[in-house]
Amino acid sequence: MREQESSSGSSTLGRGTVLPLWFDQLLKLLATGGAVTGIYVVLLVFFGASPKTIASGYMPEQPIPYSHALHVGELGLDCRYCHTTVEKAAFAAIPPTQTCMNCHERVFPESPDLEPVRTSFATGLPVNWVKVHDLPDYVYFNHSAHVTRGISCVSCHGRIDRMVEVYQHEPLNMGWCLRCHRNPARNLRPVDRVTDLGWGLDRSEEEKDSQGREIMKGLGLLDTEGNPTERMTLLTNCSTCHR
Repeated sequence: MREQESSSGSSTLGRGTVLPLWFDQLLKLLATGGAVTGIYVVLLVFFGASPKTIASGYMPEQPIPYSHALHVGELGLDCRYCHTTVEKAAFAAIPPTQTCMNCHERVFPESPDLEPVRTSFATGLPVNWVKVHDLPDYVYFNHSAHVTRGISCVSCHGRIDRMVEVYQHEPLNMGWCLRCHRNPARNLRPVDRVTDLGWGLDRSEEEKDSQGREIMKGLGLLDTEGNPTERMTLLTNCSTCHR
């Protein structure tokens, strides 16, 4: 009888298995899950940190080889000459062709590089510029709310006055935005210096922080003793950027 029980109740022992069958299945599932997880992590890191995902370094080819380094850096053109709405609207307008032709009717009027500008001016159709800094549709961003409070172009766009071709300098992702919204002091400057991209870059981090905190007091983000106000808490409220 004992031999029969041993034979029927532990038949797997004859095959050299000392663990129940369900444990074999569990090991297979764990091995499969581990392999899938490993591949997922590798793909997540590879694609999640790529320029195509975070967009840093994105530099699309434009229909006209417009150089900010030449027009802004060398010739001293003010940002607001072309981007006329940046202080009063949510978006920084792309200049109409007429703005380009104010100069280029006389400056390099026959340059082949400027043919799309002349065609646009003659037909009334816009130049097909390719957008570089393109936030998701579910994100609300207002240019005027930033530049009229002392956030310079350089904080988000980098030294665009040195760019022959414009590229995205910062990731512009949620974490990047929140780091500034939690502590904007070092990105703040006098409003009349917002478009002076080279201003104050030689200041120490302590100087930036000290001067920025004074500006924050003037904006009502800090009280007279330097403590955050209720207005400061709104900078990290979900509805501020997701409306």
